[in-house]
Amino acid sequence: MSKQRIKQLIEDRTDQDGLTKTGIPGVRLFRATQAIPCVPAVYEPSVVAIVNGSKEAVLDGHRYIYDDSKYLCCPMSMPVKAGTPNASIDDPLYGVFISLNQRVMTELTLEMENVDGAFPTLKGDLRAQGIRLAEWDEGFTDALQRLLQLGANPTDAAVLGDARLREIYYAILQGEAGMFARQAFAAGNAIARSIAHVSSHLDAPISIDDMAARAGMSRAVFHRKFKQVTTMAPIQFVKSMRLNNAAMKIAGGMTVNEAAIDVGYVSASQFSREFKRMYGKSPRQWSDGHHVSIGSA
Repeated sequence: MSKQRIKQLIEDRTDQDGLTKTGIPGVRLFRATQAIPCVPAVYEPSVVAIVNGSKEAVLDGHRYIYDDSKYLCCPMSMPVKAGTPNASIDDPLYGVFISLNQRVMTELTLEMENVDGAFPTLKGDLRAQGIRLAEWDEGFTDALQRLLQLGANPTDAAVLGDARLREIYYAILQGEAGMFARQAFAAGNAIARSIAHVSSHLDAPISIDDMAARAGMSRAVFHRKFKQVTTMAPIQFVKSMRLNNAAMKIAGGMTVNEAAIDVGYVSASQFSREFKRMYGKSPRQWSDGHHVSIGSA
């Protein structure tokens, strides 16, 4: 019954498509009643859980489709394409975005590392992708319901919000994506720190040598480890982050020139060439055809 209760909570509090604030920082509900094809987006560190319908994300050619059986865990900023290809008025998409606070996730990770047996041993290479799907287990479901129930009362949200967020972070770290998330938030993860720096400094010059130096690695070692974590080479990742951010800004109403400057391009002609190579359309053609809500992606 918990998932049905979660769906009802979201349905009762969303009266339009797009994102709806809950009163809890970093937690937003969303609804979609029309099909939206996959378009460029940037997933910041977050968990995305769907309670009705399905959502789609594509990272470097790898397609992830998730619904009320699997939630998406993205512990590092990632340039993706995302959409709601099956949403309709008769069968709306309902879900929740939960931002992952780096400080709290790191604290929990370190605390749990000090407890023997806190993390399950999982097989396989956990570094082979930038996002992961995880089963809606009982711990995650119960923690999510308890979190969303706070939204009905502003005082409850203000007083208990941080504690309930910590509870759902703990459920994520204990769940199927726990080891994957732990790698991103462990204190020694230099690649995650490098990605966080890139994500917050897209408007500044970024060199691979500088990224490697910040990570304390040689260029060759950094390139290899970065690709293990994200599936992309560092220069490809930076370009995708810039162009995806620019595409989102243009779709949100920003002018092409403003978007180019905002993501670090000095040359408008270079921006246009790389944008068209990535998306098959010029920035102005994109502007004419993609005025959609950023949150709907």
